Amino acid sequence: MSSRRRHRKALPTEAVSLEIESLNHEGRGVTRIDGKVGFVDGALAGEKVMAKYVRRRSSLDELSTIEVIEASAARVEPGCEYFGRCGGCSLRHLRSDLQVDLKESVLLDHLRHATGLEPNEFELLSQLRGDTDHYRKKARLAIRVVKKKGGALVGFREKYSSFITDMQDCQILDSTVAGLIPRLREFIMRLEGAMEIPQIEVAVGEVADSNQADAPDPVVASEVQAVALIFRHLKPLSESDTAALIEFAQQQAFQLYLQPAGPDSVHKLWPEGEERLSYFLPEFHLQLKFHPQDFTQVNSSINRQIVSRAISMLQLQAGDAMLDLFCGLGNFTLAAAKHCAQIVGVEGSAAMVDRGYENARLNGIDNAQFFAADLTNPIIDKEWAQRKFDKVLLDPPRSGALEIMTQVAALNAARIVYVSCNPATLARDSAVLIESGYELKSAGVMDMFPHTTHVESIALFEKT
Repeated sequence: MSSRRRHRKALPTEAVSLEIESLNHEGRGVTRIDGKVGFVDGALAGEKVMAKYVRRRSSLDELSTIEVIEASAARVEPGCEYFGRCGGCSLRHLRSDLQVDLKESVLLDHLRHATGLEPNEFELLSQLRGDTDHYRKKARLAIRVVKKKGGALVGFREKYSSFITDMQDCQILDSTVAGLIPRLREFIMRLEGAMEIPQIEVAVGEVADSNQADAPDPVVASEVQAVALIFRHLKPLSESDTAALIEFAQQQAFQLYLQPAGPDSVHKLWPEGEERLSYFLPEFHLQLKFHPQDFTQVNSSINRQIVSRAISMLQLQAGDAMLDLFCGLGNFTLAAAKHCAQIVGVEGSAAMVDRGYENARLNGIDNAQFFAADLTNPIIDKEWAQRKFDKVLLDPPRSGALEIMTQVAALNAARIVYVSCNPATLARDSAVLIESGYELKSAGVMDMFPHTTHVESIALFEKT
C-alpha cells in the first residue's frame, strides 16, 4: 500500500448544514466550510442543505446533498427515481430553462476571460432547445452481473463510484432503448458468458415515414426507431449464447453487433445487410447514413437546429467556396453544399472521409470533396489548404483547434463559424481569431444534453 493511501484521512461521517452561495460551471452549489471552498452536488444557489462528504482535497471539499432544508424557487422534482445516484444526469433538480441559462453564463464567462469581451459587445443568440427527455440517441451502457441484485445491472455508472446504477428505466435515453433495460437485465443473466459482457454500445437511427413518401422533405416517423446494440464480449461466445442473442434481437427488433476485441473488430451478426443506420436533415432534403460506431450527435432535433443556424450564419452565396474542418461524415458539409459552388470537408478519420463520399452519392451531391488529415498538426502544406475559401466552418472535439487556428485565420475567409462542445476551448480559440483580425459578431448555446452540464455553443466571426 502506498504511503499516500496509508495516510489518507477518512472522510467525516457526520452530515453538515450548509448555505449555498452560487453555482459553479459544473452546476454544483458553492459554499464555504471553515473558510474552505466546498462544491455541493444537488444543491442550488440560495438553498440551505444537509450534505455528506464524498471527497476531500487540500484546496476544496466535495459533498453531496442528502436533504434540502430551505429550497430555491428554481428547484423542481427531478422526475427520475435514480437521480442523485446515477451519473447520467446532474441537473434534473434545476428548472429546464434555468439549466440553459446556466450554460449560457458559462459560455459568456469563458469568452469574457479569454477575449475581454462583454456580452453587449456581440450579439447573444437565442438559445436552441428541444425535448428534455428521451433525447439521447447514442450511449454506452455498462453491464455487471450482481447476483444479490437478482440479475444483471445495465445502465450508467453511479456518481463518485465505479458501481453501476441499479435502474429499470432511463429518462434521457431514447424511449425504445430505455424500454429495453429491464429485458436486457433478465436476458443477460441467461447467457453462459454473462460475466464476460461488460458493455453495450447503443446507436439509434431515424426511419422515414412511409405514409408520407411523397412529401417534399423527408419526414421522420417519430414512433419508429432503428436501434443497433453492440455487445462487447471479453471471451468468445458459445454457440448457444450466439443463438440466444440472435433470437433476442429478433424478438426485440434491434440490429445486433458484436465486439470481441478492439473497435475494428465490431461486426454485424443480425440481420444480414449493410451496417448502416440513418438520420435526416429534412430542411436540406438530406438522408445521412452512418455506422453505429460513427460519431453522430446524440440529440437529433437539436442537431437539425444547429445545422440550420450554422448555414444561416455563414450567409453562403451561390459562387462561394467553403471549407468544413472536423467534418465527420458530412453533417454540415452536405447541407452547405446545397448553397455554395464548392465545399471541402476535412476529417482525421479516413473512414469518415469514405462516409462523406457515400452520403454525397446517396444525396446526389457532386460539389463536395473530402480529405483525411490530422488537424492537430499544421495544415499549411496540404493541397486543399492552398485554395481560396470564402467561408469556413469548424466543429472540433473538446480539445478545440488551437494547433491550426492561426492557419485558419490566414485563409482570410469573410466568415468563420465555430461550433463547439467545450466553451473553454472555443473561448481560447476565439482569442486567436480576434488577434488575427477577426471580430466576434455573435455567440450562443444549444441544449444538446439536457439535464447535464455539457455546453454546446456556436460563434460567428467576420474578417475586419
